[in-house]
This record gives sequence, C-alpha cells and structure tokens, in this order.
Amino acid sequence: MFKVIINLFLIFFITIFSSANEEKEKLNVLLIIADDLNCDISAYGNEKVITPNIDALAERGVLFGNAHVQYPLCSPSRISMMTGLYPDQTKSKGLRLYLRQSLPEVITIGQTFKMNNYHSIRVGKIYHYHNPRDIGTAGHDDFYTWDQTINPYGRDKLEEYKLNKVKEVFDGATLSWYASDGSDEEQTDGIGASETIRLLEKFSENKENFFLAFGLYRPHIPFVAPKKYFSMYDEKEIQVPSNGDDFLLTVSDPAKKSLRARKEQINLDKNLKKTIKHAYYATTSFVDAQVGKVLDKLKETGLDKNTIVIFTSDHGYHLGEKGHWQKQTLYDRSTRVPLIIAGPGILSNKKEMTTPVELVDIYKTITDLLGFETPSFVQGESLKPFLTKEKKINKYSALSELQVYLNGNLAQGYSIKTSRFRLIKWNYKNETYYEFYDHKFDKGESHNLSNNSSYQLVMDSLKIELGKRVKQALLTPEGVGKQIENAQPTFEPLRIHSKPKSKN
Repeated sequence: MFKVIINLFLIFFITIFSSANEEKEKLNVLLIIADDLNCDISAYGNEKVITPNIDALAERGVLFGNAHVQYPLCSPSRISMMTGLYPDQTKSKGLRLYLRQSLPEVITIGQTFKMNNYHSIRVGKIYHYHNPRDIGTAGHDDFYTWDQTINPYGRDKLEEYKLNKVKEVFDGATLSWYASDGSDEEQTDGIGASETIRLLEKFSENKENFFLAFGLYRPHIPFVAPKKYFSMYDEKEIQVPSNGDDFLLTVSDPAKKSLRARKEQINLDKNLKKTIKHAYYATTSFVDAQVGKVLDKLKETGLDKNTIVIFTSDHGYHLGEKGHWQKQTLYDRSTRVPLIIAGPGILSNKKEMTTPVELVDIYKTITDLLGFETPSFVQGESLKPFLTKEKKINKYSALSELQVYLNGNLAQGYSIKTSRFRLIKWNYKNETYYEFYDHKFDKGESHNLSNNSSYQLVMDSLKIELGKRVKQALLTPEGVGKQIENAQPTFEPLRIHSKPKSKN
C-alpha cells in the first residue's frame, strides 16, 4: 500500500513538472510584414541594396527564394494570408472590402492564437489600409483577429504636402517620394518599431505568450525616409530597365492592360526613373533598419529563444521592368516576395531557392510549428518539414491570380510558378491566351515561349497542373462558414484634389 501511495505521488509530481516544462516551451510568433517590398534585398542576390538586418535574419533561419503571393494587390493578398484561403475562396479581390463582408465566420490566424490563450496584437498595417491616406486609423482591419491594436502616425503623414510626384493629383498609387528631415523615430514605421519594442519588453517581463504582428507601411509609395538613407546610394550608379515596348508585342491585351493601366507612369524620363528607384531603395533600407531594431530587442530580452520570426511582404513590385511600376501583374516581379522564417528548432542559414511556396502556406506552418489544431478550411501546405528537418516540401507549383477590366469587360488571369517555369493564362471575351517563360534561361520573363514548339510537352503538362490548381482553389472548404458572393466595396465619398480656383 505504501509503495502504491509513493508511486501515485511520483506520477503526480512528474505530471506537474512535465506541464510546467510544456508551458515554458510554448513558442511565440513575431510576424513582420512590409508593404510593397520586392526581392531587391542583399540576401536575395541584389547586393546593391543595403539590408543588413534582413540579411542577418536569413542567416539565422530559412530563406525561401521562390515564394509567391496569391493575388498581387494589398487587400486580397493580406486576407488570403491571414485566413489560409485562396482569393477565389475568400471572395475578396478588391481593395475596399472588409474581411467580414465576404467571410463573416472565418477564423483568422490571430483568432487561432486567441483560442489557444495567446495575446494577439497588431502594430501598424496587417490588413489593408489605403496608404498613405489611412495612416493613423484602423483602415480595413478585422478587430476579431486582435486583442489589441496600435495605429502609428508619423511625420511622413504630416508632410505629405512636401512630396515630389509624377502627377499633380495625388492618390495612393501615384509614384511619389521625399527625403525627410528628422529621425527614424518620427516616421510612422519608426513609431511602429518603437511600439513593437515596448510590447516585447512587456512580454519579457510578464512571460505571457503572444502573436505579435508588426506591419510596416513602407516601402509603399510615397517613398519617404530620413535623408541618411538616401545618402547611402549614389543615384548615378542606379540602373534602370528599358521601357518594355517590344515586350508588349508578345503578350495579350489583358496582359498589356496590367502593365499599362497607369498612364502617367509610362515612358518616364531616364533620370526620373533613377530618382524614383533611388527613393525606393532608400525606403527599403529604412524598413530594414526598423526591422533590425525590433529583432535586436527580441534578442536583448531573451525572447528570441522561444519566438518564431516570420518576415515577408504582401506582394512584389516592378521598378520599371517591362515599362511597369508597382504591382498588379502576373509576372515574377509582382508575385514573388521575400519569405524568411527563423527561430528555435528551425534550421539556420538555409536557402530554398527552387521549391515554389505560397503565402497561403503560412497559416498551416504556424499551427504546425506551435502544435495548434489547424482549422479544417485552411489551405496550403505546412513548411515545417523543411524548416526543421531538411526534408523536401511537397509542393510543385505556386498559384497566383489577377483580374483586370479592359473596355468594361472582365479579364481573369491565373498563373503558376514551378521550380523552373511560369505559365500564365488569361480568359477574356471567351478567348484564352497563354504566356510561358523558362527561368533557366530567362529569369526576367522577357521572352514569351508560348508558341515555341520545343516546349509544347512541358506547356501541355503545366496547363493540366494549372487547371487542377484553379479547380481546387474554387472549391468551398469545409468549415469556412458563409461565403458572400459579390460583396460591395465600402462607400468612399468623392474627394476634391484640384487647386482652388483663382478669385481673379
């Protein structure tokens, strides 16, 4: 009897001790997402761009060199990432939709953390904000995702009247730039970094678990950063591509529309293009500095020992390639984004440059790494096997889509990127158009091979793959709840941008 009692006590204490250890080993997540950041980063091969902090993060973890968004536009991309669903499933392909307008019952990444007794906190831009108009507001946020939100508002917002721009009437898609006076801490993203640091200090003291999402507003236009970041680059040495007019002769009308929608950005002066690209690089280096401050604090507090860091962007960005600036194309410059994951138990200094992955994979990767139950509707694949065991990821292609309106008619585009090839398909007015690119010889996707007979077998195979991917993405996943078709964008009153009329 005495032995039985002793054994029961031993079992009791072992259970208590194991539970305590499990609590200690619970992992946190720090998600850092930049706005409009492409892969012009030193760690991704562009050594002319100064990004030491992002590079250092890549050395600590795994860098994915073939990561793609599901819709190369802010709101649809962010909603897709935060729900683990493809845009055909979120029913959200525009800018001014709140998540709950089309998916009122979906469980987001942040909600999953809350359900597991974590604090879910947002600093800055995670869901869509009109940038720079909505800086300082809640934008198109989803308050169900968070326990707490912080909306920084800095000098860059107050000094919009000082912007240089390519047209007088300014909107959120007007190429614009400004080298600002003052310090990092006066800028919106500098304030965001400071707030994120404050939260890390708090969590290091109270030992509570967290999902902390830090969303930067840059390098999205306007390209604004303190002057010291502009001085890091010699504008004369910046290279700019051609205007891409010859390329337009090889693609369909919907593809042309995606590249030429902004008339004021076509055929810019060479020196002006250098100035704009200079400003983008300066702003990228400013973003890198804010990321560095946050990561330094993570290490200083010791939270790096139990915090997974995920760094990415909502989509890529053309800097004059094919004569296009900004996003909203189905080419690599628009769909490809940085994706770096680092933290305890994750391999260090590893680069996976060929296997295609998607931002829709992030949700399942997080739940897998933390041991959460993944909601049944979540799409994508967990990247955990590669992050922790150097195993291959079971993915063959990354799917992206885009819609454009041409002469009042909708054109629907889909694209897949494999380890080597990109296939693009446009449907417009009951006609189908293809583009095909071989990255082994043409990383810039400059030569459309869709009519090249030597690639016919590969193209036929990829057409089948694309069809399967689109069909799967159109299915309604079990457990997603209501899907509201044709939800209408929120009303925005007309704004008067023109100068006041003269009294004379």
